[in-house]
Amino acid sequence: MQISLMHANEPSLLSVKQIRVIKGRKMGGCFSDVRGGKQAVGVGLTGPSLPPMPTSDAAHNDAVDHFFRARGIQPLFTQLELSLSGSNLRDRDIISKSDPMVVAYTKKRDGTLEELGRTEVIMNSLDPAWIEKITVAYHFEIVQPLIFHVYDVDTKYYNLPVKTLKLNDQEFLGEGSCVLSEIVTKQGQSLTLDLHNRNGNRGLKNLGKLTVHAEETVASRNAIEVIFHCSHLDNKDLFSKRPFLRISRIVENGGSVPICKTEVVDNNLNPIWRPLCLTMQQFVSKDNPLVIECFDFNTSGNHVLIGKLQKSVADLEKLHKQKTGASFILPSSAQHGHEKVLKGQLFVDQFCEKQLYSFIDYVSSGFEFNFMVAVDFTASNGNPRTPDSLHYIDPSGEVIQFYDSDRRFPAWGFGGRTIDGTVSHCFNLNGSASGIEVRRLRVFLIWIMAAYASALNHVALAGPTLFGQVINNAAEIARQSLSCNSRKYFVLLIITDGVVTDLQETKDALVRASDLPLSILIVGVGGADFKQMEILDADNGCRLESSTGRVATRDIVQFVPMREVRGGQTSVVQALLEELPGQFLTYMRSRDIKPGAVNIAQTSASHATI
Repeated sequence: MQISLMHANEPSLLSVKQIRVIKGRKMGGCFSDVRGGKQAVGVGLTGPSLPPMPTSDAAHNDAVDHFFRARGIQPLFTQLELSLSGSNLRDRDIISKSDPMVVAYTKKRDGTLEELGRTEVIMNSLDPAWIEKITVAYHFEIVQPLIFHVYDVDTKYYNLPVKTLKLNDQEFLGEGSCVLSEIVTKQGQSLTLDLHNRNGNRGLKNLGKLTVHAEETVASRNAIEVIFHCSHLDNKDLFSKRPFLRISRIVENGGSVPICKTEVVDNNLNPIWRPLCLTMQQFVSKDNPLVIECFDFNTSGNHVLIGKLQKSVADLEKLHKQKTGASFILPSSAQHGHEKVLKGQLFVDQFCEKQLYSFIDYVSSGFEFNFMVAVDFTASNGNPRTPDSLHYIDPSGEVIQFYDSDRRFPAWGFGGRTIDGTVSHCFNLNGSASGIEVRRLRVFLIWIMAAYASALNHVALAGPTLFGQVINNAAEIARQSLSCNSRKYFVLLIITDGVVTDLQETKDALVRASDLPLSILIVGVGGADFKQMEILDADNGCRLESSTGRVATRDIVQFVPMREVRGGQTSVVQALLEELPGQFLTYMRSRDIKPGAVNIAQTSASHATI
């Protein structure tokens, strides 16, 4: 099945979100422990020199938004990013300080809360300034109540992605609420909220404050990639030297908003940090002043300031061209505002400007998507005619129909006993040799379920559950497309009960496939233990490793439990589209594959070369 959009229009600043996508996007790591706290945030670690993808469920989804725009649906709203900082938060830890995280919600008309997103967790801090942003669509004509819950993340959940944290297991620090328009209309677009107990119970105890700053998202492809190093930093610790950089942008009201921090370099006063990529959304313009602070990392959260300086992106570019360094300064309260110029300097080893193209840029220049499906026929799925079986999977998917051009795709089964009595781990659902089907159906999943029901007449449920062969088959199709220099990206949908027999073989296949234009969505059916699926999903921040020790180039797996899909107002297809743009862009950007320049220039040409 191919998705071809040769004549699609460029997206405008305004878009529409008329469906709710599944909660399953990667929202950043949990930085409460020492290892997590030393990781970089907001510097483009989603791929080689890539900026982070949007982290909120309310963020743009180009695949879904373009579907509605093509139908002439253009309601007015503006996309905003919310930056959050806290002060004087409650200290719920006995030995150390609280490890705070914010969860943002919008209150719907029926009073229920819908989660918008989560910040990262900041280690041991009662005055945190979170880097991860919350993205929300601002409707001028609608009252949009916002609720912010602040939590202290328990130490036993260290190293877990924040999206996986169960909030009932964390300690509640306070709640703040406002209407989105209050922030937008406030001078400087910043609003400070008093935190109180749940349900508006303010009480007498001061639970601290939460400041929310709103900025409109910048529709720009411009980004910069830089490599920093420092020399002769002051030694602030007798036992260890662990410097890192934090970069903040100065905003209109004179305050600053943190936009990223580098990783911590251990035991080095002349550190070199990994490349970071900053989008124009983060730095706004090349002349906007940035505050660059160098800290010595401390596990207590009391990081010691080594020095700071103020430079714009244009200044950083000049430092790189002139191959000179900029001296750090250290404010000295003892000298009443005089600043001490330090020996330590910041150097820019690399500076380059990049264009970060959008999902729409690629599909409008002729890139195609090819879908493949593999259905679990193992006996562990139970009776196929009960509501928990694969036969009852929600087949809705009007959005995917919009992208479908010829509805031609491979559809396989695995783990079934065929007519000849052998168990096959990759057979065609239609029984043909090619496995390619063409069906003029409104939604392709309807045909898949029909083919599944038909196959049950001549294929018996068996086992074991082996993913390796279907993944290898999908990878081979993707690999062959590379040899033809084709502009195609492939998506394999696996529908299974979640119990995998060949876990290591599956890991090996996924690691090999991570170099290919391929994404894999696994849909877990029933109430089985999906721990193995979560391992394959690699949402813990650790990429899969093969039996030979090779690490996956990128994360290509997204796991969606069917019970979560049924619990919300979404479909499997919507879950697929929610992850697809980010996975696709990660592959294209990491290989510096550009869309056709003719279409980007918005000319009348319908085809373009890469």
